[in-house]
Amino acid sequence: MTAVNHTDPSEVTPDRSEVREFAPIHARTETFHHPVRPVAYDSVKFIVVRGGSARLFSEFGCRHVNIGDVIVLAANTLCGAEPDDWITTTTLYLDREYVIDQVFWQYAAQFRTRLDASSYLDAHYAEPAQVVRIGEARAGLLMPWLDELAGLSLEGPAPERYYRAQALLFSVLDVVVPNLKMTGTLASATQRTAVFPSHPRHRQFHPLRDEARHAAHLLSADRARKWKVPELAEEVHLSISQFRRVFVDAFGKSPIAYLTMLRAERMAELLQKTDLPISVIANEVGWADPEFAARQFRRSVGVSPSKYRQISQSNTPGSNAHRGPVKAS
Repeated sequence: MTAVNHTDPSEVTPDRSEVREFAPIHARTETFHHPVRPVAYDSVKFIVVRGGSARLFSEFGCRHVNIGDVIVLAANTLCGAEPDDWITTTTLYLDREYVIDQVFWQYAAQFRTRLDASSYLDAHYAEPAQVVRIGEARAGLLMPWLDELAGLSLEGPAPERYYRAQALLFSVLDVVVPNLKMTGTLASATQRTAVFPSHPRHRQFHPLRDEARHAAHLLSADRARKWKVPELAEEVHLSISQFRRVFVDAFGKSPIAYLTMLRAERMAELLQKTDLPISVIANEVGWADPEFAARQFRRSVGVSPSKYRQISQSNTPGSNAHRGPVKAS
């Protein structure tokens, strides 16, 4: 099996300063034995379950997944997992701009511009998180393609292998995409209102405007602060309207939606690692109103804070919740 990772993902925070070469297609196979706190990537993700099972937390709520399931996540969608002993997955990370290009050529007969393709995606694949049941037999067809894609990703984005990687990806999508749920209108509260396509935050695709990077650093370094868009714009010396545009172009979310995601990530960590009251945790991450915090957390992670704590702490091997605050990573 390719690139199996046996580290404890509950103790690993993605290195947001890490710079990798850009590749529109990236695949990684991992085996998880321990809980994975909710984390978001600014890329479209297809997560194919190859073995084992787990409970997943995302905007679809709490769902049990096993072999034959494919989890599809839009950019900037939090997702965490509690393995039932273990789970092995291959995750495909696809740059959103690359996906738009493929949809444009897929419907070339009816689209006039690339903007038509982007609008089509937003209208027809509006749910940010889906679990697609393709069945164990169909999942088995994907395994050789996924293994080869993961191998090519380990070797790096070699231009001479690009067409092979694209052919493998299209073979996988040919099986999965026809099973995706499509919607004609925005029909549920989970569908995106403040999220836009962008580049993968945790993969650090470049270039990004310095002003956007600086604003994101400010939010991450002090997520408990009651940030306002005008003061962020002033910090980076841009007008409010220009700052909003620059930030959305870089990170795919409005600044406040980005801050909400950061707070939910941190709240999940504290719920798992401490026995602090939920109201105290909410205040520590920047939400003075516990009920508002619970609504934001549930919308981002799919379950209430109390339910997430119950599940995550019961599944954390050999650990009792620490008393007191945990140092921010």
